[in-house]
Amino acid sequence: MKQIYFPEPFRIKSVEPLTVLTREEREQKIARAGYNVFALASEDVYIDLLTDSGTGAMSSSQWAGVMTGDESYAGASSYYHVQEAAQRIFGMPYVQLVHQGRAAEKVLLPILLAGKKYAIANMHFDTTRAHVELAGARAIDCVVPEALDTTTYADFKGNMDVERLERYIRDLGAENIGVVIMTITNNSAGGQPVSVANIRATRDLAHRYGIPFMIDAARYAENSYFVKQREEEFRTSSIADIVRATFEGADCFTMSAKKDAIVNMGGLIGCRDKALFETVKQRTISFEGFVTYGGMSGRDIEALARGLDEGIDENYLRYRIGQMQYLAARLEEGGIPFQSPVGGHAVFVDAKKLLPHIPYYEFPAQALAIELYREAGIRACDIGSYMLGNDPDTGKQLEADFEFTRLAVPRRVYTQSHLDVIADALLNIKERADKIKGYKIVEEPPILRHFTAKLAPLG
Repeated sequence: MKQIYFPEPFRIKSVEPLTVLTREEREQKIARAGYNVFALASEDVYIDLLTDSGTGAMSSSQWAGVMTGDESYAGASSYYHVQEAAQRIFGMPYVQLVHQGRAAEKVLLPILLAGKKYAIANMHFDTTRAHVELAGARAIDCVVPEALDTTTYADFKGNMDVERLERYIRDLGAENIGVVIMTITNNSAGGQPVSVANIRATRDLAHRYGIPFMIDAARYAENSYFVKQREEEFRTSSIADIVRATFEGADCFTMSAKKDAIVNMGGLIGCRDKALFETVKQRTISFEGFVTYGGMSGRDIEALARGLDEGIDENYLRYRIGQMQYLAARLEEGGIPFQSPVGGHAVFVDAKKLLPHIPYYEFPAQALAIELYREAGIRACDIGSYMLGNDPDTGKQLEADFEFTRLAVPRRVYTQSHLDVIADALLNIKERADKIKGYKIVEEPPILRHFTAKLAPLG
């Protein structure tokens, strides 16, 4: 097998001990959790791939920033450090702190969707979809068709289907569409990147019809690395220059800084229009706190200011994407299906192909996530019909385009040996895949059910 794993561009300075439970103990733990991996205690998990959000390891510089963070209620120096970094990196004149990505959505989306019926995205992630619905609108996904074929290579499977987007705009009426959203990378499609050319085409189309164009920027740095590798125009560009090209002309962005800024807490809203920004600030005061701390402590703000620059370091990104490529290569060698080519923050195992006997309404991706915990104490999560939930109008279970079990790898946390454990566990599961059963939901809330629902095994 070709070695494609890039060594860590750092050395380890502090370690956290891990515990490995027995198979019998893991069976008991997952049953007590109602077969919901979110309900597992972290100390009962060996390798935690539930999310890459807020789970990264901060650098010595960031930890030093924790000690120097300014905790002043208003006008803290750490706030101005974030402002400088974000304005320089994204090229947006107005930037607002919030405590995480869904807080940014809670503040911004109701403004854009006031009196509107629809939001259209390449693909909405779970919290974005939820906030669209909470604002009284409906979320429409418009990813390119090649994303739906998980076995065929395409450079930018996360792209917006621009022709279909224009048909949606004409059919639904531009006056009914509050925002066009570009999620980079496209998480729900398997962490797939979006080209700058596609971002420009989508932006221009939205603006032609007078619709605001927004970027969900959670993984903007990883997306920029893929652009540098795959888009001819940018092969000799710096990551910083690609980021500026990505955001050029966007009206606004939301960002969970817990991903590519490599912090444990934080989020941003960027605006180009001053009037919009003034409304954002007033809503931030109501929901998050005063504008210069936005629901965050000064120490977290200082770590974020430093992490914004660390996240766009090309050596770090080469290692980061290299981890995904190494794990994907091991799975490909063992015949484990996944969204190919591998994305930036996770490997998305195709549970529909691995467990074809389990129908979507028995949640194959959730079944595989549960089996992975049973096998090796590894916690992953469903990105499929279980997460998608029920139709908000009919209450019926929706069928997702994908049934992915997402292996989201935290940044600067796990070594190559851990990746080998993950691959070996999936290969063992593959040997008994036909014996794995589906699940039914026995308790669920109406929105974002996958966080707290309880399930029971079938058969």
